[in-house]
Amino acid sequence: MTRIYSYTQAIDADIVDAFCLLQKGFTDQFVYYRKEAPVRFMGLGRCVALPTLDEAEITLEGPVHAQPVFFSFNRFDGANPALADELFSSFPRLRLMLPEVVLIENERGTFLQVNSLGPVYAGRVQRFSRDCERAPERSAAPIPYQLEMDSREQWQEAMAQAGEALSKGRVRKVVLSRRLRLQAGHPFSSKDVLVNLIDGDAVGTVLLYRYADVFFCGCTPELLVRKNGCTVESMCLAGTCPAGADGEESAVMARQLMADRKNREEHQFVVDFIRTVFERTCYNVEIPAEPRIMRLAHVQHLFTPVKAQVLEGVSLWQLAEDLHPTPATAGAPVGEATMLIRRIEPYNRGFYAGACGYVDGAGDGEFSVALRTGVFDGEMGYVYGGCGIVEESDAQAEYEEINLKLRTILSAFG
Repeated sequence: MTRIYSYTQAIDADIVDAFCLLQKGFTDQFVYYRKEAPVRFMGLGRCVALPTLDEAEITLEGPVHAQPVFFSFNRFDGANPALADELFSSFPRLRLMLPEVVLIENERGTFLQVNSLGPVYAGRVQRFSRDCERAPERSAAPIPYQLEMDSREQWQEAMAQAGEALSKGRVRKVVLSRRLRLQAGHPFSSKDVLVNLIDGDAVGTVLLYRYADVFFCGCTPELLVRKNGCTVESMCLAGTCPAGADGEESAVMARQLMADRKNREEHQFVVDFIRTVFERTCYNVEIPAEPRIMRLAHVQHLFTPVKAQVLEGVSLWQLAEDLHPTPATAGAPVGEATMLIRRIEPYNRGFYAGACGYVDGAGDGEFSVALRTGVFDGEMGYVYGGCGIVEESDAQAEYEEINLKLRTILSAFG
């Protein structure tokens, strides 16, 4: 067992401003920041890494009773034997990572948490608290960049391979992605990208995992699973159209999306998959019969929320493993589609489309699917986008759909 001491107190500070000030002293950085709700965790340093929560014996200290917050960043296909690019390959394979310092914002307020393998030194808490409360207001700045576009011919070839598997009935859907190389006009930091995502127009949950000189980040719209006590939630997110130039055009496109057979079929694969997982591990499963529209800055998606009560003994980690990957990021059937992706895509996706999130010492937390993301070293990097392919898919339309999705991670550069 690993003994962990976790001290939490309230602070009067903006946690993003505080993070920007503190981050210079830590090479390991972790962020799970929901933009639409105060469920925000920003971690610095690494106190310890554990394979499971069962390995931890936790002692809570401080005036606020709060469980320590562990972060978890997981690859899309962790068993893929193909080497990832040099950036993703530099990240260690760790399951649960407990930061030394966690800045927390939730419905109760803002908090500073300090974690240690021995009783937390009071002077350390006081120093971090002072630094947080004197943090200057952050500022955003654009980062000039050039994007190396991929070949449409290569995309056509990938689509042809997918089409052959679809026509032979090996899969009913496969999700293909594109990877583009980005070269910045000047050096930039993880903080620069993070501020642009948080303060920009990207919608969803901002993710960041920095290890030494390399960092993975983005803003994803897709929740994988959330657990709070016995209540669990997920979402089915598949089917896409442009956002539209204004409200009227957006509404027209949304109605067309709702009526489109191809997109509704893609969406239903995800609904059926998540229903199967939840009916095996939960009760009182609630899934609406019809999807809704989720409107983001650049695209709109078909969206169906899922809610249930989890069976006793089923952990958040087990739910995440059962759900990931869904047909929204792999295809259907999931196993066969994943093998097809290994054969078609000329790269290992790494954390792109992986399950990334947090879990607290009591076993509650949430994981999101790491879409609209990229990996960088402060001078260059790779950005990723994908789309679901079925027999009726048009190669050029899917290529342009990915270009729209890439705008989210590119907005991190201003």
